[in-house]
Amino acid sequence: MSYNTNSIIKILKLLNIDKLNDMQQVMLKTAHKNNDVVLLAPTGSGKTLGFLLPLLQKLKKKEKPFIQALILTPSRELAIQITNVFQTMQTGFKVTCCYGGHPIKIELQTLINPPALLIGTPGRIADHLRRNSFSTEHIHTLILDEFDKSLEFGFAKEMSFIIYQLNNLNSRQLTSATSSIDIPEFVGITKSVKIDFINQKRTEKLEIKALVFSQEKKIETLLKLVSYCGKDPTLIFCNQRNTVEEISDILYRKGFIIDIFHGGLEQKEREIALIKFKNGSINILITTDLASRGLDISSIKNIIHYQLPHTETEFIHRNGRTARMNSDGTAYLILDEDRHWRSYITEDIEYIELPEEISLPKKPEWVTLYVSAGKKDKINKFDIVGSFFKKGQLKKDELGLVVVKDHASFVAVKENKVEGLIQCLNKQRIKKKKVIVEIAR
Repeated sequence: MSYNTNSIIKILKLLNIDKLNDMQQVMLKTAHKNNDVVLLAPTGSGKTLGFLLPLLQKLKKKEKPFIQALILTPSRELAIQITNVFQTMQTGFKVTCCYGGHPIKIELQTLINPPALLIGTPGRIADHLRRNSFSTEHIHTLILDEFDKSLEFGFAKEMSFIIYQLNNLNSRQLTSATSSIDIPEFVGITKSVKIDFINQKRTEKLEIKALVFSQEKKIETLLKLVSYCGKDPTLIFCNQRNTVEEISDILYRKGFIIDIFHGGLEQKEREIALIKFKNGSINILITTDLASRGLDISSIKNIIHYQLPHTETEFIHRNGRTARMNSDGTAYLILDEDRHWRSYITEDIEYIELPEEISLPKKPEWVTLYVSAGKKDKINKFDIVGSFFKKGQLKKDELGLVVVKDHASFVAVKENKVEGLIQCLNKQRIKKKKVIVEIAR
């Protein structure tokens, strides 16, 4: 299927994007003429759409369904994000997302009717291949998104195993947000075209500022800085999971509305935390470097490095979570005056001092409600919205982001409407399904 200008305009409208950026336009033209492409572009530059649009030119409508393309990603969140983008594009092609952290039997059932596009993490896709869950016979395109991160996470063995099964590949696309890459031999690329936008000037403006503290005042400095950031969406980065837990306990006891995100949480917990952060129910998310790649949340205004990352690459990726999609953002460093600072901290960083007295930020005006029904119950976003408007008597500006998952939905509503909505909607029916409605935990 060849996508013409009108088709692309329709897709961009669905994604709320005005036009393709320079990188996406170059990728679209290059991938059309070349089988093997390596795309290097900074975090937040739109790489996902950069490789999905050329992929659509390679997918064909078939009478009998089979998998035509495979996308491997280093994390569940990135796999889910790409899947959501592809579904929003409304291409007419089925897509399935496979990752650890939820029952594999759900995926096995879905794979009975193969999708045109399969997206997943290397570990789970390798597991499916060992189970013979799907045929690789018709897979002609392989995309390794953030492939350098997949190698860093230790997925080389799984990736090598997977690629060895793909005997009919004629196109390979690799993406990375860093230029210091080595392509392993098992990928099978012998001659590729490189598209390098790593140093491309961007319209977004990222400011980097630093506060210098004495060790005994590190927590006090963090509390003041978080208050200083106010109600703007803020990511706080730590190097270890236990630090995330410790910091979250302190902030919670001080009255901040926060949540956490790291690899030790169940997948459901991680998904709910991201939903709350994206819909404004929480403005502060404390995380490890797991969130430094793959989070597509354009509204993040502040990054706080509570602990500095070990490498400049991770520093860049963390900062890439803000100043996205033509928006500005600020990255704050908390620096111990008695310790050696990382070599990537340069002289052009602005050093600031905070006011002595800063009030706690106002609590978010949104709260997320859990609804015990989803796609598998034949319930969609319009059913949820209709019920909240009709039975819940909400006004348009009192309803926020609605996310419908397989077996549950999450709805952002104004805080002053929560109690009344639960009374009106809990144990009532949406379509034919009696649902539980409560505050999402």
